[in-house]
Amino acid sequence: MKYLLDRVDEQILCALKSNGRASHAELSGQVNLSRNAVRVRIERLEREGFIRGYTIVTGDGGNDSHINTALMFVYRQDRMRGGEVIHALRKIPEVVACDVMTGDFDLLVRVESPQADRIRQIWQLISELPGVRDTLTAFALSSVIRK
Repeated sequence: MKYLLDRVDEQILCALKSNGRASHAELSGQVNLSRNAVRVRIERLEREGFIRGYTIVTGDGGNDSHINTALMFVYRQDRMRGGEVIHALRKIPEVVACDVMTGDFDLLVRVESPQADRIRQIWQLISELPGVRDTLTAFALSSVIRK
C-alpha cells in the first residue's frame, strides 16, 4: 500500500527542502508535533521514497544566486481520476509544491530552477503529460518575503 502525504508530511518536506540540516526539535516546533513523531514521519518518508537523500548545494557564500520561480495552473482532463498527473509531478525535482485546488483549475504547481530555460522545459513536459488538458503559467519576477 502506497502512503499518501498529509499536510504535516508536506510541511516537513518543505522545511527539509529549505534546510536539510534542520533538527527534529526544530521541525517539531514548525509542525507542532513531538520530536519523536517527527522522527517517525521522516523515517517513513525515507522508506516510502518521498525523501531519497540529502544533498549539499555549493555556492560562493553570497545570497546573490537567483532562483527562477514559476506558478503553473494545471487543468486535468478528469479531476476525480487524475492521480497519475500528481504522481508524474512528484518525479520532477524542480517541482517544490503542488496543491490540489477548488474552483476553475485543478492544481497549483510551484517550480523553481536557477535556469529559466529549465522552467520552460518543465512547462512543456507538464503540458504534454497524459491527463493534462491545459496549463497556465506565471513567472515570479522577485520574491519579497523569503524564509
